[in-house]
Amino acid sequence: MGLFDELLGSASEMHPGDVEQEFGDFLIENEHVEKTFKLLRDLLIFTNKRLLIIDKQGFSGKKMELRTVPYSSIKSFSVENAGRFDIDAELKLYVAAAPPLAFLLDKKTDIKHLNAILSNAIL
Repeated sequence: MGLFDELLGSASEMHPGDVEQEFGDFLIENEHVEKTFKLLRDLLIFTNKRLLIIDKQGFSGKKMELRTVPYSSIKSFSVENAGRFDIDAELKLYVAAAPPLAFLLDKKTDIKHLNAILSNAIL
């Protein structure tokens, strides 16, 4: 992810192995990372069982909030690829009894793969 993307708030993909190495202690048995996006210090981690949202807080980023969104609570979702003049793609998750979760993703994001992960998990 370039500096321009960071300033605009677009999330870029990270290698799943790097994420499993750093956050493996938060995964349960037989859970593995399928896709991960990084936005400044925060992470969206799509596993084969759930979505983890890691919100690093404070000046040092040592304090963090880990939010689990079970795929069973996602009622619908939308993915929007970046058009020719757009700078980002978009993901919206509609979760039961909560406002939608919206994330801006790097325009190079493989939307088809993300769509497949979510479709297989919630349909």
